[in-house]
Amino acid sequence: MRLFAALLPPDDVVRELAAKVAELRKLPGAETLRWTGRPGLPRGGAPGWHFTLAFYGEVDDDVVPDLSARLERAARRTDPFALAVRGGGQFGHGRALWAGAEGEVRTLRLLADRAEAAARKAGVPMAEHRRYTPHLTVARSRDAVEVRPYLEVLDGFTSRTWTVSELALVRSDLPRSSVPGEQPRYEAVARWALGGAG
Repeated sequence: MRLFAALLPPDDVVRELAAKVAELRKLPGAETLRWTGRPGLPRGGAPGWHFTLAFYGEVDDDVVPDLSARLERAARRTDPFALAVRGGGQFGHGRALWAGAEGEVRTLRLLADRAEAAARKAGVPMAEHRRYTPHLTVARSRDAVEVRPYLEVLDGFTSRTWTVSELALVRSDLPRSSVPGEQPRYEAVARWALGGAG
């Protein structure tokens, strides 16, 4: 199955971000972007917007128990920490537009490193290690896009600060139809409390 480790913002933070993304979607040219997440819909067991910590790709079913045990240990070794969604940025000349993070970003990066190390130790093939850039993707484009107007709007955005208290292992099912704008489906298949609480 296709898996990644993630942090899932609470529903009220998702609603705050959805309101800001609604502003972005009114800007000229916004209709050419593929907007992510499911703004306005309850998250439930299927997170839309999330902070990916480590992307694993296709993971054999027989590796998942070891990966899960290692992620649980990584969560236990990481204390809960404060985080907010703040500002934004882009990758690939506007091919990905994202909201950033503010707060205990150092701890967020540490957890991302631990999630990556858990996969390597479980035998999941990982790409070359790169410094983690905390981001929550809000839109994508197949072509380069001038994102300055979007970044100006995101620059003034800061969500409320919340305490990150769990790490999630999320399954991603890619769209099977050719319906334009169809989003991947996400399901949190496991969650672990940070710091061993809960």
